[in-house]
Amino acid sequence: MNARSRSLVLVLLAAAHAAAAQSAAPAAADARLDRIIEDAMQAQQIPAVSVAVLTGDRLAYSKAFGSADLENSVPATPETLIRTGSIAKPITAVAAMTLVESGRLDLDAPVQSYCAAFPPKQWPITARELLSHTSGIRHYLPGEPEHTIHYQWMADGFALFANDPLLFRPGSAYSYSTYGYTVVGCAIEGAAGARFQDYVDEHVLRPAGMTHTFVDSVLEIVPHRARGYQLIDGRVKNSVLMDSSYKIPGGGYVTTAGDLVRFAQALLDGKLVKPATLKEMWTATAVSAKDPYGLGFALPEGGRFVLHTGGQSGTSTELFIIPETHSAIAVLANLEHAQLRDLVRAIAVELKQPALAPARP
Repeated sequence: MNARSRSLVLVLLAAAHAAAAQSAAPAAADARLDRIIEDAMQAQQIPAVSVAVLTGDRLAYSKAFGSADLENSVPATPETLIRTGSIAKPITAVAAMTLVESGRLDLDAPVQSYCAAFPPKQWPITARELLSHTSGIRHYLPGEPEHTIHYQWMADGFALFANDPLLFRPGSAYSYSTYGYTVVGCAIEGAAGARFQDYVDEHVLRPAGMTHTFVDSVLEIVPHRARGYQLIDGRVKNSVLMDSSYKIPGGGYVTTAGDLVRFAQALLDGKLVKPATLKEMWTATAVSAKDPYGLGFALPEGGRFVLHTGGQSGTSTELFIIPETHSAIAVLANLEHAQLRDLVRAIAVELKQPALAPARP
């Protein structure tokens, strides 16, 4: 072998070693994330967890662990669909703001301008107040069960709360309300002249590439939908039945962790709403200082982080967005009351991403 050939061999060997080192580093990082997730699952007896991570402009991590259906031994995969819970609210808020941008929805007009089915109150209520949880419409009452009635139309669910008095004058205080988002859904239908789910699909889900996000209809056959569970006396049990047709805009979808980080990426890239609109959504209202909330998003630490959590029968979820690094973490669990904040924080720390400080005891 001449000198030139030996040099070429050395260059090729060096390149091969470099490539091997580069592939080993991500594999080791993924293994550490796997262990963090598996430890959290074991500690809380969570049947299935799905996690996706966006860093920069790429999907850096997407895995699922455990069982989507314990009775039928169905393993969870990244395509497993888990209930969003209240992460439906940011999706709904973005849909509403696309109507604002097109001039079809006035955030500060009385909501009856778009949703005649909602009865007038002693004070007018606007879409802005509904989106920011400052409308005074109540949330669930203590002990109020999940509903099993199937409602055909958005406004049919008003029967549960619309005749109750407001908690306060709209705009004067903050009080989280899933029912308020049902009214938002009705306003979207009136402004768009289309069914809520059809408008959301066309203007949010498809543009964001969210091909695995669907209305959680109890009547439809939805492939890859996970079963939901609860813990009773330390044992995993099936969750109670729940038909979310009364609250689709506030908590009635199924999705994947991958789709949720695609949603975050589409927002950060300006594909769904304009940057000025997103800034408005990600600015906390003055009356939500204790629990900073904008239009469809929670905004802890002065808006440095943007997030939403979800919890209902058979699910616990979190979408955590870090605008300064163009990153997002989505975690879905098919167990209600699972504590995901520490898991999300641990994932952020492992990835050397900014993370929320631990809650004060």
